[in-house]
Amino acid sequence: MKKLLFGVIALGMLAACNTTEETANLTEDTNARTATASRKSCPSEEIRAELLKNDAKARARYAAIEAGTEKFIQAKKLGRVLADGTVEIPVVVNLLYRTTAENLSDARIAEQINVLNKDFGATNSDVNKIPAEFASVAAGDTKVRFRLVKTVRKSTKTRSWRTNDAMKKASSGGIDATDPTQYFNIWVVGDMSSILGYATFPESAGQWNDGVVLAAPFVGVTGASAPYNLGRTATHEVGHYLNLRHIWGDATCGNDFVADTPTQTGSNGGSPTYPLYNTCGGVQRSVMFMNYMDYVYDSAMYMFSAGQRDRMQAVVAAGGARAGLRNL
Repeated sequence: MKKLLFGVIALGMLAACNTTEETANLTEDTNARTATASRKSCPSEEIRAELLKNDAKARARYAAIEAGTEKFIQAKKLGRVLADGTVEIPVVVNLLYRTTAENLSDARIAEQINVLNKDFGATNSDVNKIPAEFASVAAGDTKVRFRLVKTVRKSTKTRSWRTNDAMKKASSGGIDATDPTQYFNIWVVGDMSSILGYATFPESAGQWNDGVVLAAPFVGVTGASAPYNLGRTATHEVGHYLNLRHIWGDATCGNDFVADTPTQTGSNGGSPTYPLYNTCGGVQRSVMFMNYMDYVYDSAMYMFSAGQRDRMQAVVAAGGARAGLRNL
């Protein structure tokens, strides 16, 4: 059942993460956009794959992070890691707006931070929907919280942003990150066409472009665009920031490096009915489509697994890739 160590050498499996409203067993590469509301693209893995392809130092950091994560998980199993309380991550929101509607209110931003704290603390109102089958492996409290430090606002004439990180540079009309070695930067932009958001992974820790980008229509709850109107685009992307892959491993029956998430054929969209079965390697499994790292509608996702919690704790723990975030 181990799916973790394989990840250190599995760089070639990192793939694009486009998706739409889809049937349960369609892989990401065969998804077709429809005229109805659909889960839009999260290109975090695609961007990461390009980085790892072209940057040997990033590849080395990736391998070290995966090895350290596995070491942390094994040490925890052996009782060598003691609980050290909740890690509170300081957040800076960088808001780029062209219209009044894109200039989200302080209340809306605070609402999004509140959603993150509930989802990562397992105090979300829909946590009781977790099926009994998965209750034993549910993460519960991940011991990660988020504290808004400040919001930086900037008016822009840019109508639509791309995944080239232009929003992260003042020189290209964006906003420079506030010290990414110590602060978690979130950029909110008005529109990214078919993209809801994207994130950098821990191998980018402390780099100028490190953080999460969110399209304004999917931030917070009040006034957000259905069916992604519960603030869970941020939950999904912060999962990437804290070293979680998509639950299907970005490949048919792929590997997400988490032992307690069932292998599944591809991403799920819409609002599936439980139980939903996939067959991988000749074995039929009930899949965890309600996991935050799948692609279902916001109302259909409401859990992390214990294995995912361990991966996130590993990167914020002392000596972890994002340990600097815990020092303020």
